[in-house]
Formats: sequence, C-alpha cells, structure tokens
Amino acid sequence: MTDQPSQALKEIFNAERLQHIAVEMTAVYPAFNAEAFLEMANEGLAELSIMQRMARVSECLHAVLPLNYEDSLTVLRNLAPRLNSGFVSISLPHYVATYGSHAFDTSMEALKYFTAFGSSEFAVRHFLRSDIERSLAVMHQWSLDDNEHVRRLASEGSRPRLPWSFRLEQIQSNPALAAAILDNLKADDSLYVRKSVANHLNDITKDHPEWVLDLIEGWPLDNKHTAWIAKHALRSLIKQGNQRALAIIGAGGKPEVEITQVKVEPPVIGLGEKITLSFAVKSTVETSQRLVIDYAIDYVKANGSTSAKVFKLKALTLPGASTVNVSRGQQIKELTTRRHYAGRHAVHILVNGERLASTSFEILP
Repeated sequence: MTDQPSQALKEIFNAERLQHIAVEMTAVYPAFNAEAFLEMANEGLAELSIMQRMARVSECLHAVLPLNYEDSLTVLRNLAPRLNSGFVSISLPHYVATYGSHAFDTSMEALKYFTAFGSSEFAVRHFLRSDIERSLAVMHQWSLDDNEHVRRLASEGSRPRLPWSFRLEQIQSNPALAAAILDNLKADDSLYVRKSVANHLNDITKDHPEWVLDLIEGWPLDNKHTAWIAKHALRSLIKQGNQRALAIIGAGGKPEVEITQVKVEPPVIGLGEKITLSFAVKSTVETSQRLVIDYAIDYVKANGSTSAKVFKLKALTLPGASTVNVSRGQQIKELTTRRHYAGRHAVHILVNGERLASTSFEILP
C-alpha cells in the first residue's frame, strides 16, 4: 500500500463521517449527546491512523452512552444498518471486544450480528486470545451458518496472521485447532468465504507448509470450489517452487520447454517508470503440459545486496509442439513495503518452480 492511498483510507473516518454517526445515533437514541461525542471524536483526529480512528469511535460512543452494556448493544444494533460505510461499522464489533469480555455469550451473538454490516474479524480475536476453546466452539457453529458473512467470520477471525491485527499464537503454533472450521468450508459456494479459507491456509503455509499440503491432499479436489481454494491457498508455496504444491494444481512435472526472446523494455529506467517483461515459451515435446509461469526480480538493497520477490504471471496448459508469448508490465515505484535503489536488477523466468531464463534492467540514481 502506498502512502497516498493509506492517507485517503483513513479519511473514511473524517469529520463528515463522524457527523453522520452522530446524526444516526440520535435517530435511534434521541437522548444521545451528539455534541460531546463529536468534541471527543474529533480531538487530534488528523494524527490518528485508520485503525486508531475506528477505535476512537467506539470509545467515544461508550463515553457518552449512559447505559449498561446490554442496553448499549441494543442501541448499537439499531445503529448498524443505518451507517453508510462497512468499514465504519467495524467500530461496533470493536465496542464489543473492548467492553464485553464479561458477557461472553451476549458478546459473541453481537459479533455474529454485526459482522453482516462490516466485519467482526478483528474483534472476535480478542475472545479467541482470552478463551480459545470456548470461542472456537462458537465459531465452529458459525461455519455452518446460512449467512455467508457469518461463515466467513469463522475462517477470517481465526486466521493466524490476519493483516492489521495481532497474531493468534496458539493457532499459529497448532493450526489443527481451527481445522474443523476449514473442513466445513472447504467447498463453500460463496467466493467471499472461499477467499477467506484460502487466505487462512496461506497464513499457515508460512509456519507449517507440510500440514497444509497434507490437509489439501486429503480434500476432494474434483470439486471446483475446493480446487479453487487449494490453488489460492498454495500460492506462496507455488511461488517458492514447492513440488507438492505444484503437483496438487497439476503442474508438478518437469517443464519440457525453452524460454526465448527474453527482454525487459526499456532496459534502463528512472524511479516511477514502467517496465515490460516479455518472452516466449516453446514446448519441446508432443504432449500438452500444465505450466505455472512466474517471474522474480532481484531487488537491489541499500547495502548493495539483493532480495528476490516472486510475482505470479499465469497458469496455462501448453499444447504439444506449440509456443505461447507472455508479457507483463510493472511500474517500478516506491511502496510502503519496498524501497527501490539504483543498480542492476536481475529478472528470472520461473516455470513450475524452475528458473529457466534471466535478463535484467537498470534503475538510474
């Protein structure tokens, strides 16, 4: 994520949106002290990140609501469908996580309700961290729910490495704890849910790749939904050229191809400019092959060493004795996750995990 989009994203919680929350709260609870809420919520707003702003909303709601926890939830349940942003709605599950630890059953039911309006994925992790056995038992039931938002919450909320949240160390060290949830969702007909299951499993591959491979190899991969999950769950292992992962998606064999006409244009660029990588993949056998084609860039670091980053290109079935032309454009610009430095950057073509050709481009100072 670049700095500019990050700055724009936190404006989801700007002064105008806070005013909207105050108006809608007053509509569902006429005694709401909108003036006090806005004064507190707007204080120092510019310095806060998006997640800090989200937390600020729930904290200010709590500060001005003169009600007990259960009665406050009733008001917030009425508020949820009136909010004009799904991300803003995440402040309501945050309220539950912050003030509802004493009322487990009530709070978990509230998280189930609120997740349909935004997501309770961040909030439920607090309950998992404090009582993982009890929380997973509830989430197992969620994985069987008719509502796709609730089913996704079961998977997304229990991800070991959910972005923008703390890690769930117990599940990270023992992924079998959430295995029953994933098994219930392995052929889900909702793409929204399948993406979450795939991301959950991809998280696990960072710590327990063989566990994920064993699990997926036991799944019915003739089911199109399960096969989709498998392909996306194994994406990190596929980029690494893991042969078991490649075999699962039908690309485990040695590639019988030649890579020709490899070039990067332009070969010399300034920061912010675009390169185009192109090459031809020629079959050297008469039979068709399933191929996974990726490329890697050896990025130059500040100390002059390099660090490789693999990018997915395409998966295809190459007919025997045929050739396919491949190209991909990429803008070389600064990211919050990557700084670019001047120098020669090697580019490698990977087919079924094997490096078959290389070229390079240069970034000017």
